[in-house]
Amino acid sequence: MMIDQQEYYIKGLSYSIRSAEEKDAETLSSLRVQIDGETENMDREEGEAYIDATGFRRIIHLDSEKSRNLFLVAVVAGEIVGYSRCEGTVLKRFCHRVEFGVCVAREFWGHGIGKNLLEKSIEWADQTGVEKMTLNVLASNEKAIELYQKSGFEIEGILKKDRRHADGQYYDTIVMGRFRDL
Repeated sequence: MMIDQQEYYIKGLSYSIRSAEEKDAETLSSLRVQIDGETENMDREEGEAYIDATGFRRIIHLDSEKSRNLFLVAVVAGEIVGYSRCEGTVLKRFCHRVEFGVCVAREFWGHGIGKNLLEKSIEWADQTGVEKMTLNVLASNEKAIELYQKSGFEIEGILKKDRRHADGQYYDTIVMGRFRDL
């Protein structure tokens, strides 16, 4: 599904949020690797589960056609600096929900980009009849958990020792969900 572009100006930074386009594929491929290397909050280590430009073009194309998928990008001065994605399923038992994920380049943290990608996704979900949004977040990512809770997500469970990072330590994953008021 596609949305209209929206402009933001927060803490001295101008940016827009819009639907991803196939022309964004090369940049998204590089950005994903970059972001994975900048933070421990992502599921992957840098370069792991690599998606090339062709793979991103395919994802963007499918997401733009599917009513239960949404792929957004955040753009600063013509450069993509973050993105989010909602992915639904055609399985009847799960078609009421979508899974949400977001990432923003470290250089642009603190400007509300992640928050606005989340808000646009929630707005889209509510307008299209999605009843539940789900996400997973690293238990030590307290800022993200607080943001999600302020946006109506609640903790549904904890996956203990769900991840083992390069430092050899195990980390818990928090499972969160947001239900649309019915």
